[in-house]
Amino acid sequence: MEYIDLRSDTVTKPTPEMREAMAEAEVGDDVYGDDPTVNRLEGLAAEMLGKEAALFVPSGTMGNLIALLVHCQRGHEVIVGNRSHIYLNEAGGMSALGGIQPCPVENQPDGTLAIDDILASIRTEDVHHPITRLICLENTQNICGGVPLTVEYTRQVGDLARQNGLSLHIDGARIFNAAAAQSVLVKELVEPADSVMFCLSKGLAAPVGSILVGPSEFVSRARHIRKMLGGGMRQVGVIAAAGIISLEKMTRRLNEDHARARRLADGLRQIRGLVVDPQSPYTNMVYLSLSEEVSTSAHQITQKMKEYGVLVDPENARRFRLVIHYWIDDSAVEKTVSAFQKALH
Repeated sequence: MEYIDLRSDTVTKPTPEMREAMAEAEVGDDVYGDDPTVNRLEGLAAEMLGKEAALFVPSGTMGNLIALLVHCQRGHEVIVGNRSHIYLNEAGGMSALGGIQPCPVENQPDGTLAIDDILASIRTEDVHHPITRLICLENTQNICGGVPLTVEYTRQVGDLARQNGLSLHIDGARIFNAAAAQSVLVKELVEPADSVMFCLSKGLAAPVGSILVGPSEFVSRARHIRKMLGGGMRQVGVIAAAGIISLEKMTRRLNEDHARARRLADGLRQIRGLVVDPQSPYTNMVYLSLSEEVSTSAHQITQKMKEYGVLVDPENARRFRLVIHYWIDDSAVEKTVSAFQKALH
């Protein structure tokens, strides 16, 4: 059976155009810096995000970790959201590999960290305290519903960081979704940031890879740490070719995913037993829960949905996250609504 897969936008397979580009990619040795396709991808990424330089890395988790290791030394502290991917879903890498201490701050419902909470979390000069070095934001904020952070808010945090001698890193795994949802250029969203990571392998449909951008000196140090972590790749233009298509073409169609997410949410709101989050979707994610009247668990519903040809990922015993991506068309949205209807009744 060919499934409709809504578990994540990481499940996307490369498009036929990507496969053709990958097969024909001109390659070299990227560790020596002479893979022309990687160099083109990195140049394009830096230009689109308004930064001096870029580095192609195997994954978003590695990209975030490299950024933390460049910005911080052992014993430093990083202010992060308590619902952020860096804090919850990156295997504790900052602590295990960097000796860096997270300072979790409550994410507000709109995905932000309250300015007053950030200020209160900056350590005073005291021999007993770790040294606060970095603030991390996530845009879009996944667990808060795929909500985009605004240009204005990000500028506020950037100003706060500079006033307090701190750096700002943005985990922008889905930063192009954030830009599309707000009809702004992505470089406007990340202008205040000292570094940004974004994923090619999520909503942009590439099979592998993420990009880390920042000042040239930052990226030079990041390249050294990438090698240290085992991320130095060789004839990697074969996959960088798909990333070029992600940036040149996939970034332009994300509003189609957002529109289908809204259509899916509207359909699911008509089904008794489902409660779609009031503001959902902000971008390409639909969050919903089972109402109190439903005795079946989300895990049991997941099994029934699979029987109907739809793959979903329960967040917990009562809650789901559904993610729209390139391979979900209008027909898939309709079939998903129908499958939920049958699974619940």
